[in-house]
Amino acid sequence: MFKKMPIILLALIGLIIAIDRYIPIGVKSVMYALSLSIKSAIIFILPFLIFMLLFKTISQLSKGASKMILLILAAICCSNFLSVMVSYQIGSAVYNLNLSLASPQGVEALAPAWTFSLPKLIANNHAMFGGICLGLLFSFFNKSMGQKIAFQFEKIVGKILAGLTLAIPFFITGFVMKLIHEKMIKSIITDYSLIFLLVTISTFAYIALFYFVGSRFQFSRFSSNIKNMLPAAITGFTSMSSAAAMPLTLIAAEKNAGKSSLLTIPLTVNTHLMGDCFAIPIFAFAVMKNFGMAEPTFMVYLLFAFYFVMAKFSVAAIPGGTIIVMLPILESQLGFTGEMASLITALCILFDPIVTCANISGNGGFATVLSRINKFKTIEA
Repeated sequence: MFKKMPIILLALIGLIIAIDRYIPIGVKSVMYALSLSIKSAIIFILPFLIFMLLFKTISQLSKGASKMILLILAAICCSNFLSVMVSYQIGSAVYNLNLSLASPQGVEALAPAWTFSLPKLIANNHAMFGGICLGLLFSFFNKSMGQKIAFQFEKIVGKILAGLTLAIPFFITGFVMKLIHEKMIKSIITDYSLIFLLVTISTFAYIALFYFVGSRFQFSRFSSNIKNMLPAAITGFTSMSSAAAMPLTLIAAEKNAGKSSLLTIPLTVNTHLMGDCFAIPIFAFAVMKNFGMAEPTFMVYLLFAFYFVMAKFSVAAIPGGTIIVMLPILESQLGFTGEMASLITALCILFDPIVTCANISGNGGFATVLSRINKFKTIEA
């Protein structure tokens, strides 16, 4: 089902558009409430998912590789931060180009049939650091026990992700019904097409620069590295999952970057997401313009970028997982309302195939650049 998710989502959106006039307002309200409830459940599960994923990855690394984790994590943070700051310039340009969506007038907002929320038992960052620290401890002092626990976590994570995958169509349905009811879906497709194009061009141009640097500015090597990564990138486009494409990403990255990629890629698969670093901030600028909000100052955006980078370690491996994690940050740092959150969620999910493709391509380029650093050349698989 994961591989067919883009087709399912597009078909679902088309079906809802076709039969919208026949859907009672009460059904729309119920589906919107269901979408919000699923969102609440996902946010509740996220810390446990983060902990298990990071523990599994790190506890299975060798002692020698574990010594490089902090360096890789620091490099990931720096790269994500740089990507978010570059997207600030593009987002600011988008804000001033007046390409935003025109809000329909005189349309009554769709209200959910009920409200449901779960308490957040543990912060995402606490789960992240807990998974890293415990994974390192087991990797150094009791690797066999760590592997047994990691095996159990892998089974649990697989079941959780399978359940979330099945829930995604229901999650999307309510938000799509809300957007159609409020007469915004057609405007998204028409008025945001140019913004989609700008995000795509800027993201892949930035990623290409990484490959060019990693190839030591040799065009033949640059071309070869891109060619090696294409199967993984295409898999990510069709599956909307960096995790699903990771086996192909590892094969391509090892060809391009050597054995160091066997450590780098597992750590970057859900944390180093160049596509999201461009798409979400740029879409945020467009949505803010659409809702008449002032452009954020550099200092406001700088604080947003800091929280954005930290939240990258909390992303779930599901379509639209990044925007779900980022919604609280958009609300707290940039003042997003519920309506704005619904719009940017729809934009990011519709754009997710291209974003996932960019994330995978970016991870390959990042691994290639790191492989040129002498310390990483000493890593043994």
